[in-house]
Amino acid sequence: MEFSCPRCTTAVDEEFYGPCGACRDQLRATYQAERRLVAVPEYEPKMNVTPNAVALKDD
Repeated sequence: MEFSCPRCTTAVDEEFYGPCGACRDQLRATYQAERRLVAVPEYEPKMNVTPNAVALKDD
């Protein structure tokens, strides 16, 4: 399919509509994110929640 690149307006022949190959490479280099490890605290229930309210119920 022939069309003009929506980013740089260059005439390209690509399979799908979108930025041309050069623009895609430039976008990948510009917006490349680095992985990082995020520490998530362990789940602790709220103080007003009992683990098993039915078992602790007095008759």
